[in-house]
This record gives sequence, C-alpha cells and structure tokens, in this order.
Amino acid sequence: MAHFGTLLKERRERMGLSRRAMSERTGIPVDILAYQESAAALPERRILSSFADVLGTTPDELALASGVIPRWIHERMTSESGEFLRILDDAGMTEHPDSESVGDRSPSALVPAYRTCMGALYNVDCVTHLRTLEADSVDVVFADPPFNLGKDYGTGINDNIADSSYLDWSMRWLGEAIRILKPGGALFLYNLPKWNLPLGAWLSNYLEFRHWIAVDIKFSLPVPGRLYPSHYSLLYFVKGAAPVRFSPPRVPIETCRHCGGEIKDYGGYKAKMNPRGVNISDVWTDISPVRHSRYKRRKANELPLKMMDRILDISSREGDLIVDPFGGSGTTYVVAELKGRRWLGTEIGDCAPIIDRFSRLDEERKYLEEIRKKVNILFTKESLLLRQKNRHATSMYRLEGNVEEIGGLFKGAIVREP
Repeated sequence: MAHFGTLLKERRERMGLSRRAMSERTGIPVDILAYQESAAALPERRILSSFADVLGTTPDELALASGVIPRWIHERMTSESGEFLRILDDAGMTEHPDSESVGDRSPSALVPAYRTCMGALYNVDCVTHLRTLEADSVDVVFADPPFNLGKDYGTGINDNIADSSYLDWSMRWLGEAIRILKPGGALFLYNLPKWNLPLGAWLSNYLEFRHWIAVDIKFSLPVPGRLYPSHYSLLYFVKGAAPVRFSPPRVPIETCRHCGGEIKDYGGYKAKMNPRGVNISDVWTDISPVRHSRYKRRKANELPLKMMDRILDISSREGDLIVDPFGGSGTTYVVAELKGRRWLGTEIGDCAPIIDRFSRLDEERKYLEEIRKKVNILFTKESLLLRQKNRHATSMYRLEGNVEEIGGLFKGAIVREP
C-alpha cells in the first residue's frame, strides 16, 4: 500500500499534470498541494474529493489505494462481518478519521460545565466533543487517557476492558484528534509503552513521528517476572512533514544534589556552552510525580505542571488552541490558561476538582513561576549555592544575561528568559 502523498504525486504525474496545473483544476493552492504530497495522512474529505475528481476516480478508491478503509465501509464491516474486518486490519488497512462525516458535528447541543476567557470544559465523552470541532482547527492535542489498569477514576469510567476494546476505543478518539489538527500541528500521547507501541504504529499511518520521549517514573515498584518499569511513554507526532512550532526550552546543567558538582563532565567545552542552558533530550528525568498534598488536586494520578509547561513551550505559542480530551485534574487547562493559550477539554467523570482548581489560580500561578525559574538557565540558584559551599569552580562557564548575585561570587550566574 502506498503512502498517500506518494500515491497522489504518482497519479498526478501519470496524467502529465504539473503541480500548478493540478492546483488550477482543483482550486487547491500550490503550497497546500505540496504539503499533501509530503504527508502520510489523507486530507479532509473536501480536498480528497477535489483530488479524486481531477484524477478520474472516487475518494473511497484513493483511500483504499493508500491502505485506508473509508469509515462507512469500516462501520458496515464492524456490524456485519467482524472476521472480515480483522483480516483487513491484519493486512494493514485501517479506518481513516477523515474519510466520512459521522454523527452530528454541531457544537450547539453541548453546554460547557465551566468556561474562562481562554477556554471551556465539557462534562461529556471525549469523542462526542471532538466531533463538534472543525477539521484543521487545533494547534496542539495532548492526551493522557486512562491506562486500562483497573484504577478507580469515578462513576462512568471503566478502566478495565479487553485489550482489543481499549485499542479500538483509542483509535476512535485519536482519529478525531488527527482530523482536528492543523497542518503542522502537534499531537502528544502519554501512556504506558505497552499501549503506545501499537498506537504509535497506527498513528504513523496518518502523522509524522517526531519523538518517543521517556518520562522517568519516580518511586515505581518492581513487577515480578519483568524488568523494572521505570518510564512512561510520551509520543510526539506532527501533522505533515514538519511542525509549525518547535521551540524547546533549555534546561540547567544536571548537578549533584549534595555537592553541586556537574554530573556530566563537559571537559574543555565549558566556555562554549549556551548560558541559557543545555539542549533538552528525549529522556526526561526531572519530572517528579505530584504526590505532596500541597499540590495534589485529586486522589487519582495527576500530571505535573512542569511537564505540561515544557510540552506547551515545545509546541505552541500564545493564542494557540490546545485540546486535551481527558481533563483529569485539569493540569493542561491550568497551564494553558496561565501561559496565554486558548484551550478546550472534556472530562467524563467529576469536573468539580478541575473547577475548584481554577478558583485557586493564583496559587497555581505562583507554583508555575517557581518552576519557570529553572527554565533557560545554566545553573539553578540552589546548585550555585552548593557549588560555592563545596568550592566547585564556575568561572569557566559563560554566565551572561540578567544578573542575580549570589554571595558576591557568581555575578551573572542566573540567566533568566528575556
């Protein structure tokens, strides 16, 4: 089966059409056509139909030629021939989220459970809400779904279903997430490696893979008969060949929490290091779980503010629209609000913890400000104090920018964002 962009280009060239000629016949701008020829994902139905008309075929035939089952065929086979559907799935042919309009996409029937000037929270099933959103309208989708571990998330949430049912459900809401993403938009999926392995392979049919980010688990317990599980998986995909936004923050040099000495030896490169910190990698060891009662907003697991702050730094800017289909404790919405991003979200369970959290937004703002003090700096204030106490040399580093003097010894040591 062909990558859709490759298929489109081959058929256009077979007809002797230049990209400009194809653009004139379809009414689709040349730059959008070029994007579609570089993308793995099928376009929305309107654009797909335009291509099909010029190429002398049908949208469904183009989808099938790309190894994608149109939604109407998928639904009919699901109800009439589950065995046939499994055979096609084994052959690598899967439903595409844009291949058919499904259900009522009108948002008028949905009333927010909570609203701010930047966003809205809905107390409904995530697929119901996602289907009301326009195609190509969202800058970032972040999702931290239930992990199907049998945890109690409250009424209306079953976290213990068959593996096949969990994957089918995941593909339904992910299909809608793909549809609503803008070209160049980012999708982040936070889950166990067990689930992100098959879901990541499926997403690769429609989006471009960027990173598998390993988020270190603190204080995890060993599992008998298996290697010690020590990370969650954070998948990062974009819609199209490259992200529209990509601005990863820099992080401080990792130092010993006892003496302040560098964990990694930078040798003779100390003077050449960026004073705003080191490049962030795809292994995040500095994200601590929310366990302290001072910051924890619900009994179940809760996303750290630091992780969401970093994700939104990487993939968005002020005014962008962020969608999180699984509200949980509301971390995504709080961080988006504080960072000037628009947001939309759903929570099928109790929305009260999220709404209560917004009533204490000043507390969240102060906490986020503390987190931001350790972003885009080469050394944290705490590590510099330890280095001073234990006589670790720091003078060889370029410590430029806004000056905060510590003990009269480290002028220019704290470099903050402009």
